Amino acid sequence: MQRKIISPESLGFALREERKKKGLNQTDLGTPVGVDQTTVSKVEQGKPGTRLDTLLRLLSVLDLELVLQPKDVTSDKINQEDW
Repeated sequence: MQRKIISPESLGFALREERKKKGLNQTDLGTPVGVDQTTVSKVEQGKPGTRLDTLLRLLSVLDLELVLQPKDVTSDKINQEDW
């Protein structure tokens, strides 16, 4: 499933949803990455300050990957309202 991420909060929501689908709690997700439950909670809340390498490792534990693609120009005006 693809998901459009437009903000730190939407990324956090997506991570939380995938974590729950896999039956993991925040500690289960953070332990293989070397971060504690509080850090996972902050990521899921969209709080600033998470290192990119930490985020990529969290995605990996969830069997997810980050993919960059050109922005859909026709939907740009609509999406700015969400910010």
